[in-house]
Amino acid sequence: MSKKEDINKEPITNNGVAEEQLNTDAETVTDKQEQEEVEQSESEKLQGDLALEKDKFLRLFAEFENYKKRTTKERIELYKTAGQDIMSSLLPVLDDFDRAIPEISKTKEKELLKGVELIRQKIGNVLGGQGLSEIKTTAGDAFDGEIHDAITQIPAPSEDLKGKIVDVIEKGYTLNDKIIRHPKVVVGQL
Repeated sequence: MSKKEDINKEPITNNGVAEEQLNTDAETVTDKQEQEEVEQSESEKLQGDLALEKDKFLRLFAEFENYKKRTTKERIELYKTAGQDIMSSLLPVLDDFDRAIPEISKTKEKELLKGVELIRQKIGNVLGGQGLSEIKTTAGDAFDGEIHDAITQIPAPSEDLKGKIVDVIEKGYTLNDKIIRHPKVVVGQL
């Protein structure tokens, strides 16, 4: 071979090596890009998993807070109405005192009347201190189905009592703002 041919061959060989090097570099760049894409997709997946777990945690925490509030509220309600059974069983005694006082006042026994009134007042104060209060209902008040318990309807004695309370048969009571006995009333027909 002549020198010219060697020179011509040499660049070809160099070009071949350069092409081979370029191919290797291109493969390396492609591999790096693929690896970066894999790392990026793994990172995105981990961030998505983290966001999902964070959301689950926040929901669980909120649910637990609601549970605590609900049980606290239930406990307070239970405490407020713990004596409801006892209070309800003492209401007929109060009714008996309320019926006895007008009858005793008809007699000449004024000392007996004072004693019965004093006992009624003491029982009322003790029960009132525990949260019992009377629902104020009088004849002529507007009838409210949420509060009052209508025993019967009668023809209204006057035009202004139509649809209103004509008579109160039994007093109603609340225990810490919860109705434990509705007032029993007679309502005038429309």
